[in-house]
Amino acid sequence: MTDFKTLIKTIVAPLVEYPEAIRIEKNETDRFYEFQLFVDSKDVGRVIGKQGHVAQAIRTIVYSVRVQGPKRVRLVINDSAK
Repeated sequence: MTDFKTLIKTIVAPLVEYPEAIRIEKNETDRFYEFQLFVDSKDVGRVIGKQGHVAQAIRTIVYSVRVQGPKRVRLVINDSAK
């Protein structure tokens, strides 16, 4: 399977001011491979973009990667760093 964590980090790192704060967690359910993206609270706006255009572009790239089997990929951008 494609390394989605590396893919997401490669896309997001140039966009943010604090790339060391990027954290990605993977959760697997019956229907999805869900990746949760955490960035520094000051970088959330950069990742989401005006009217969500940047976030939608990131999701389009991530969702376009083929996955074996019936599961789909989902990217959740958390708007608060933990």
